[in-house]
Amino acid sequence: MGDAKGGGGRRALRRRWLMLGLFAATSAANAAHWLQFAIIAGVAQRFYGVGPAAINWTSMVFMAAYVPLVFPASWITDKKGLRVAVALGAGLTALGGWLKALGSWPERFAVAFAGQALVGAAQMFTLGAPARLAALWFPPGQVATACALGVFGNQVGIAVGFVVPPAVVSAEGAPEDVTRELLWLHVALAAAPTLLFLLILFLFEAAPPSAPAPEVEGGLGPEQLPLRPPAPLKEPLPAANGGAGGAARLSFGASLRALARNRDFALLWCAYGLNVGVFYAVSTLLSQMLLAHFPGAEEDAGRVGLAMVVAGVAGSVAGGLALDRWRRYKRTTLLVYALALAGLLAFAFALRSASLAAVYASAALLGFFTTGYLGVGYEYAAALTPGVAESTSSGMLNAASEVMGIALTLAAGELLEYAGDRLTNLALTAVLALGFLLSALVRDGDARARGAAGGGGGRGDAVEPVPQEPPEKFLS
Repeated sequence: MGDAKGGGGRRALRRRWLMLGLFAATSAANAAHWLQFAIIAGVAQRFYGVGPAAINWTSMVFMAAYVPLVFPASWITDKKGLRVAVALGAGLTALGGWLKALGSWPERFAVAFAGQALVGAAQMFTLGAPARLAALWFPPGQVATACALGVFGNQVGIAVGFVVPPAVVSAEGAPEDVTRELLWLHVALAAAPTLLFLLILFLFEAAPPSAPAPEVEGGLGPEQLPLRPPAPLKEPLPAANGGAGGAARLSFGASLRALARNRDFALLWCAYGLNVGVFYAVSTLLSQMLLAHFPGAEEDAGRVGLAMVVAGVAGSVAGGLALDRWRRYKRTTLLVYALALAGLLAFAFALRSASLAAVYASAALLGFFTTGYLGVGYEYAAALTPGVAESTSSGMLNAASEVMGIALTLAAGELLEYAGDRLTNLALTAVLALGFLLSALVRDGDARARGAAGGGGGRGDAVEPVPQEPPEKFLS
């Protein structure tokens, strides 16, 4: 009872949806903090008596905290498993949230910022986990969709961070009113991960007792078999077509060396970082851009952000479904990138159109394709790097987005202050164009996967085959 058959007859447990739901909720609880201050930048500046740069750093601290901690976080996830990683993500988010509650008074910006930094550090345990959770718990035909749904949780949290703060914190309130409203907001944002932490301790499992079945029909390549059974650091992977061949999963250190030698992963790393970095910059500066053309539209800024995120959720799911159906990684990436570029251009001109409807529509278009790229990028990286744990390849992609997000947000913030939003958005469009060109240089993931399945296919960092264990070993 409670099980469903996987593609090759082994059972995919129905409680995989509970694991995915708990993870997505934890990711949402963390992401809700990211833009909490940036989306009410004017109110926060007046209340705490700080400048725009300080408020921008409440967003960028998420990126800055991630970069030095991604390596230990990836190691912990590989060594201790998803249960420990997700519990740490929820626990640190809760601690940071309660610290922010103590910073709900005008003279305590440093306390609120410290709490924000702690929440930013917590994201390292959730941001790169969707691909690994999907690979461990879901059969191959559902992996890309499950990964997209894992990203969905993060986007729901960002949506909450866009909409709730402007609705709760009054733009023209007295300091004592803002203190009360901020306190209520911070308590709510701390209570959610606290409850999730307890649920994870009692309900979340690191991995299923039996692995979802690989699909054996049609000679599927390794990008369709991302399963890495939770075992020692070196372990056999199921063969692409049910044969005796297999590939050893690399240790964490060997994985990093393999990624460093992989030309195509390096190109994807840069392209992914530029795409997501642009999304980070636009999201952080959205309120400032909008209020320059629509004074008093604080709540509209939140709703425009919501439009971006809701469309992005649809884009993430659509990208996952497309990959599950067609397995066209490069074509999907290039299409998504080109349309994201068009969306940013439309947004740049919509801001000057004096039409909020045009701003909403263009923001939704931008969000659909920039956010839709997240899950596609994770799955593309897994296809290009067989033998490397998904948490490691995803973690490296996220490191790229954080590094470039900081650089692009700082540069765009300065450009916005001194040159206005049109030039800022055109510069960000040029950055996306560069990312598109880098994506075009990545060799086709489908062809590389077929080569790996056939015995290397010229892959310079392919892992050596090891004797394949009988299926019963993974089911015991």
